[in-house]
Amino acid sequence: MARKAPVDFNAPFQSARPETQEEWQARMGGEVLAVLRSGLYLEFRFLDQALGALQPVPDERCGVLATDGVNLYYQPSALLRLYRQNPKYLNRLYLHTVFHCVFRHLWMQGSRDPVLWHTACDIAVENVIDGLGRKSVARPLTYVRRRAYEALTAGGHVAAAAPAYRWLLSQTPGVQKQLAREFYADDHRLWPRPGQPDPPMPQVQAQAAWQKIGRRMETELELHAREAGDEGGNLAEAVKAANRSRSSYRDFLRRFCVLREEPRLDPDTFDLNFYTYGLSVYGNMPLIEPVETRESKKIEEIALVIDTSYSTSGALVRSFLSETYALLKQRESFFRRMNLHIIQADNQVQRDHLVTTEDQLIDLMDHFELAGGGGTDFRPAFEYVTRLCEEKKFQNLRGLLYFTDGMGTYPARRPPYDTAFLFLGDRFDSAGVPPWAMKVVLDEDEFVPPAPAAARDAQDEDMDLYRELNNS
Repeated sequence: MARKAPVDFNAPFQSARPETQEEWQARMGGEVLAVLRSGLYLEFRFLDQALGALQPVPDERCGVLATDGVNLYYQPSALLRLYRQNPKYLNRLYLHTVFHCVFRHLWMQGSRDPVLWHTACDIAVENVIDGLGRKSVARPLTYVRRRAYEALTAGGHVAAAAPAYRWLLSQTPGVQKQLAREFYADDHRLWPRPGQPDPPMPQVQAQAAWQKIGRRMETELELHAREAGDEGGNLAEAVKAANRSRSSYRDFLRRFCVLREEPRLDPDTFDLNFYTYGLSVYGNMPLIEPVETRESKKIEEIALVIDTSYSTSGALVRSFLSETYALLKQRESFFRRMNLHIIQADNQVQRDHLVTTEDQLIDLMDHFELAGGGGTDFRPAFEYVTRLCEEKKFQNLRGLLYFTDGMGTYPARRPPYDTAFLFLGDRFDSAGVPPWAMKVVLDEDEFVPPAPAAARDAQDEDMDLYRELNNS
């Protein structure tokens, strides 16, 4: 693709009728975006699909640039002014908006505070752009930025939006406002609102399209790592983190269900012979004999191992157990008689809680205490569960679920039962997970209490800071 020539604002334009000032600005703004897109494409070939996925639409009501995942809205007057004064800033702004879509920030807010979430997304995107090492999008790295990046990447973590949000929660309101001003770039007011019961079809299609674009980018970055710049690892890790599949914990548990009959009336199933016989003999009185058993697909036996090592947060374990308890006590999840082992382990098995009835489960959660705090070694828990199988403590073990942060020693051999390592959000290191194990990233919002209705209704009022930034 050839680089487009700079926009000539004095070039004549042939039209059937004279253009208005607004029409001229909208047309020239589209030309500016085309030039920006062409230049960025030549710099970052792996962004070919992403740069062309948004349809430019002029809109004087938004900031300089804004997107809803479908269109790229631009304010013509502000765009042209910035193009004359600082075109390099527009390169960075265009890339910033596109990266929000690539990382699917628009659809990941959930029950999080809107202002802090938007700031966290800006921090995550700016960290990636600052790490590209390209002159076309470079800017001075201020003290505030450097400190924020150091805090987020401490311990080798990826500076994604979710950990940035958790870090912002620990900051004072003054620091939060300072960070919002430092990292603000594009207008977020057109982002889809979370919790919509029936999102518009274009939004659903856009989310799927950006997920596909993100997966392609991950592949191209792996094949052509040098295309990402001298320090393109930030982008590769961010795209990889965004592409990790999030699964509902409830839906994942269904993988370990078995089909079995249980004593329960099934009024939807009856013998048609009695039905027709009653009609033929009594005219208007069918005979219905409901079946006294019904087939149900539920969990019967499972081993749930909780990593209680020092590297795993106690609050994180408790939030996971609370959600697990809520699911296990529901009768549609488990049979009335179950064989559930809840095992606490760090570098050795600390405790094994056997649960066979709902009452035992309730009693366990009422008096549950964490045990451990040492290093992380997954092998003792696997050896222990395997021994339980050999001792016939498990008759038909469907699988072992290991909730952990992933930083430990994995078994060298595959066990005789299915295994899944469960990770919450971005808090894991997938490098050492063996290929025979399932790697499941659970959605963090599933383990966070939903925001109060009043807080969700007041979202517009909470965005005062972003309105102020848009107008500045």
